[in-house]
Amino acid sequence: MPRHSCILTLIMNRRTFLRRTAMATSGLAAATTFSGCATPNHTPASARVGAGEFALEEVTVLELQGQLAAGQTTSTRLVRAYLERIEALDRHGPRLNSVLELNPDALGIAQALDHERRLQGPRGPLHGIPILIKDNIATHDRMTTTAGSLALAGSVAPRDAFVLERLRAAGVVILGKTNLSEWANFRGAHSTSGWSGRGGLTHNPYALDRSPSGSSSGSAAAVSANLCAVAVGTETDGSIVSPSSYCGIVGIKPTVGLVSRSGIIPISSSQDTAGPMGRTVADAAALLGAMTGVDAADAATLDSAGKARDNYTRFLEPTALRGARLGVARNYFGWHPRVDQVMEAALAALRRQGAVLIDPARLPSNEKLGNAEYQVMLYEFKAGLNAYLAALGPGAPVKSLADLIAFNERHRARELRLFGQETLLEAQAKGPLTEPAYLQARARCLAWARDDGIDALMDKHQLDAIIAPTSGPAHRVDLVLGDTGLDDSTTYAAVAGYPSLTLPAGTVCGLPVGISFFGRAWTEPKLIALAYAFEQATRARSSPQFLPTARLHGK
Repeated sequence: MPRHSCILTLIMNRRTFLRRTAMATSGLAAATTFSGCATPNHTPASARVGAGEFALEEVTVLELQGQLAAGQTTSTRLVRAYLERIEALDRHGPRLNSVLELNPDALGIAQALDHERRLQGPRGPLHGIPILIKDNIATHDRMTTTAGSLALAGSVAPRDAFVLERLRAAGVVILGKTNLSEWANFRGAHSTSGWSGRGGLTHNPYALDRSPSGSSSGSAAAVSANLCAVAVGTETDGSIVSPSSYCGIVGIKPTVGLVSRSGIIPISSSQDTAGPMGRTVADAAALLGAMTGVDAADAATLDSAGKARDNYTRFLEPTALRGARLGVARNYFGWHPRVDQVMEAALAALRRQGAVLIDPARLPSNEKLGNAEYQVMLYEFKAGLNAYLAALGPGAPVKSLADLIAFNERHRARELRLFGQETLLEAQAKGPLTEPAYLQARARCLAWARDDGIDALMDKHQLDAIIAPTSGPAHRVDLVLGDTGLDDSTTYAAVAGYPSLTLPAGTVCGLPVGISFFGRAWTEPKLIALAYAFEQATRARSSPQFLPTARLHGK
């Protein structure tokens, strides 16, 4: 859900936006990898942890299905291989710490799916594919659902989240739950992305001292490190796309309502969504198709009827950029000359593929939004979390937001040792969703993001999508001061409830930099097509090297 430091970092980023000035990039040689760094791409294979040792490294869902169909492997073997990989890289070796809890039933499920395949054939393209899911998505099995908090340690959900029902029906194997920024980074000021009281700190697989961003930190790091085929994350504002950018993978934040939220620990009913994370656009598209569906328990999904697809891979069109009109959101350039260098190379690649770039195409400034998004989140978090905890039943460890706050106070040494719970306290002080302050803030959000924002810009220039750098390269982890880093472009699509897709565009000193494609509601097919064409033209993803730190020139 909200990315690093949630909306509090949004406020910090807006201050950064006010301070920064646009940096000229003329005269710089456009290149997707900044030439001033000796990047991990150039690290000798003998020095790479896990490189060349894992048969499933960078394997795609389509390739896995081909192997399964040909009898070259089984789901059981795949599960064993990924569990060994998790043991080697997540629990030992670089110790990514991305997987919070393993599913004790994973091998049994895989064996049953192998048996079903032999007797009846596969259910679909995800039959027998091992995946990981974020630990704020409810599973009614032998795993717990805690949002990374010790307050819910041992809590087993009374039922699967609707999206889990859909995924199980598609035949996936849930390997386990991934670590996350605790409470999806909606707890307190100066938080550190990827840290939870229950799981500790997740590390970025490209440079272990760098942030994986958040809050879907574990899902992003695990996918990038080839600990699973694909994974599920959740987002309120940036929590899928920002960690995907930091960890060099593809992340799709769907239109709110395309994927059900019932059974997912909430923040904002107007912005929350789950979404797929994969190493390729095709993998993310394959997972998205299995996640959609109308859910009577989530009214937002009613609008997806007739708009959702059960197969998004049919939109993988390598020539989709020909004639496509793309607005270049220059609001989000100028963070750093090296990021601009990557983006200018990406723009050149888009032009070569026949895209028509409307440059610049400017969106309204964040200052016009003010803190309205944060106020909406505070109100909706209190209402949503109280409802979620109440539905856990009388045996739930905590039964309300007030109980959670009290638990954290009683366990300050473990839960509040790095940062506080100011956000929870602010949310607890809010009233019902009928208060004028909430209604006014929500109306301001919609006007800024939709009417005066994405919709207005796309109407003005007849755009197919808007593009921008997703974020800067990963910042160093700082457990004392919390998250730092450059700005990001996630808020427009998040506040509007519109779809956004990020994928690798290049690297800065071996650290990935993502490019985002976003647009109107229900345009996932268009965004997938455009992103796939860009991916095929650039092939910008490089496997992580698990270096102790980013490798700088001459160091």
